[in-house]
Amino acid sequence: MRSVTLCLTILAALVLGQSAFAAQSDPAGTERVQVRLISDVSAVAPGEPFTLALDQRIIPGWHTYWKNPGDSGLPTEIEWVLPEGSSAGPIQWPFPHRFDVGPITNYGYSDQVLLLTEIHPSAELKPGDSFAILAKVRWLVCEEICIPEDTEIAFSLPIASGPAPGVQHEDLEATRSLLPVESPWSVSAALAGERLQVSLAVPSSAQEALIEAAFFPDAWGQIIHSGAQRLTSSPDSIHLTLEPETGFDPAATPLSGVLVLTERLADGSEAHRALAIKTAADAGAPVVGATDGGAGGEAVPLLITEGTSLTDINFFSALFFALLGGIILNLMPCVFPVLSIKILSLSQQVGGDRREMRLHGLVYTAGVLLSFAAISGLLLALRAGGEALGWGFQFQSPTFVMLMALLFFGIGLLLSGVTTLGSSVIGLGQGLGDKSGMRGSFFTGVLATLAATPCTAPFMGAAVGYAVTASAASAMAVFLALGLGLALPYLILTLLPRALAWLPKPGAWMERLKQIFAFPMYAAAVWLVWVLAQQSGAGGVLAALAAMLLLAFAAWLYEATKGLQQRGRLVGASVVAILLAGSIVGLPRLLPPAGSGPAMAAVSDQSIPSEPFSPARVAELRAEGRPVFIDFTAAWCITCLVNEKIVFHDESVAKAFAQANVAFLIADWTNRDPVITEALAQHGRSGVPLYLFYPKNGGPPAILPQVLTVGGMLQAVKAAAGAAPLQQASADQLLHD
Repeated sequence: MRSVTLCLTILAALVLGQSAFAAQSDPAGTERVQVRLISDVSAVAPGEPFTLALDQRIIPGWHTYWKNPGDSGLPTEIEWVLPEGSSAGPIQWPFPHRFDVGPITNYGYSDQVLLLTEIHPSAELKPGDSFAILAKVRWLVCEEICIPEDTEIAFSLPIASGPAPGVQHEDLEATRSLLPVESPWSVSAALAGERLQVSLAVPSSAQEALIEAAFFPDAWGQIIHSGAQRLTSSPDSIHLTLEPETGFDPAATPLSGVLVLTERLADGSEAHRALAIKTAADAGAPVVGATDGGAGGEAVPLLITEGTSLTDINFFSALFFALLGGIILNLMPCVFPVLSIKILSLSQQVGGDRREMRLHGLVYTAGVLLSFAAISGLLLALRAGGEALGWGFQFQSPTFVMLMALLFFGIGLLLSGVTTLGSSVIGLGQGLGDKSGMRGSFFTGVLATLAATPCTAPFMGAAVGYAVTASAASAMAVFLALGLGLALPYLILTLLPRALAWLPKPGAWMERLKQIFAFPMYAAAVWLVWVLAQQSGAGGVLAALAAMLLLAFAAWLYEATKGLQQRGRLVGASVVAILLAGSIVGLPRLLPPAGSGPAMAAVSDQSIPSEPFSPARVAELRAEGRPVFIDFTAAWCITCLVNEKIVFHDESVAKAFAQANVAFLIADWTNRDPVITEALAQHGRSGVPLYLFYPKNGGPPAILPQVLTVGGMLQAVKAAAGAAPLQQASADQLLHD
């Protein structure tokens, strides 16, 4: 009896093993693409649908195409030859990936993809017979060249007398999670100027982990495939801004395709939701629907993948990075001249009234926070109106740069003693305890904020990049955290009297030190005039120097009329007011139009050969297999200039770039440039500097720290030119090398 049972067990195992084996065909294809058929049943039940998958295995560096191949290419086609009365449904396409080659963008698959088809067998099939399948498959496979290929796959399954026995296949089940499903949220699309905005009614609770979105249109003629796609959010919706094809209007033609949402999970991995969307073609309510290959259902499947990005942070991380970046901002060269004034002010208060001291710290902090709120509020409002702006946007205005140059020059005159006008306004002199002294602390906070905007400190870039894509409330919280970080060191000194013991006691030396502090202000004014030269050429420099001359004369005239009677001083004050008004009101007329000045390359005088940045040029260089380094910079960014002088002028760095054949591209953001603004946004940044290093022979770019070192740059070049992926060299390693 035992022997009979054992024989039956062995026989059953052999039958089951044979059935499982029969659920997939032998491989066929070419040296570039191998294909086979996989069935989710081991036998066909008459009249019961089942799924066949065309499994494509693609050699590294090559790719096949999605149903909409993008700017070029052809989708894979399958012609089915089935028993009489049986039929095959359309291909169910997993969501694709983008392939950028120069100005061309394609949609497709690399490495492996399974294309699913539902087979509907005839109800007249006879059990015991075979279900013969012939698949005639045609595809286009591309690398630098494209090759059309085809093959035939013969396959058969037994016809069962009862329900079809299912077969579990890991690759087939994984592919089902990649199929687009009907969106659980309503969707709409509308033109906004030259842009197309797709809005999805996603509640705030579902937005917390969202870090990226990508739209793949079902067909040509809807969007420019190579165009930038930018994700923003509001409390109850997310918005994806696209570049529409000429003549496309979602009010007349439905927008349909696959929207892929990427989320960050608690364990640091990423999850993708593929949603099939279709808008209404009229002015009525938006509708949603599944495209071919969609599968209805409320649960949206998640595909777990690996990989993290330095730019992918949540709200609380953004707050922490903003606070830390604001603290470090005090050490940046753009803020230090203003900070020196407050240090001098604190030195004068050693041993004074502690209550007054704390009040000065709070008023200074209020000046910083209110200024950050005003600047960030204006930035967010302009971006909501469709303007492509980022952090430090005001320095892209020649008029604003001129006014800042005059401000720093005027403060320099006050510190030098040319005039005593408003010495208490900047926190100096004996009036620190009176009302004007409080106004001075507030004004210094405003000035510190204005001086800080052209700088980006470590940790600050990712925080600001998060803020400009978050909701208005979240963005304002991040910007205020940045302002609090900037004000925090001074605030702590005023709130902790023991800390003031480290400062020297007041004395006669302070007058001399006050005069010395005038020179950083003059240096800041000179730098801003140089920025103006890059923006507006010689005409801008002439306007700045003329305004400074008028300002200096006004300061001298004010001092010269102090000894006159009331009428004389009134005349002098009137002349001063007229001169100052003329130097400000006349600025726009003296300045050339923005962007009409000479083209500027911020590091054009360094020893590394460089060329202007453009997305098309990046794609060309990457197609050649070269490492590509992109320097997002601006003449008004002091952090950028310091990095360029210290790192890019170093002979060892220049030699390393040459030996590794690194292409050096400069994205000059001195004047407004929507292409560069969009490129910054794609990498989670809203300001400069940003340094991207694309490794040799493909792969995602590494984002280097805002503060560069020679050793860190040499390490980055070595990684980009080597076999190891560049992203494995973390920013922290580069920063502390």
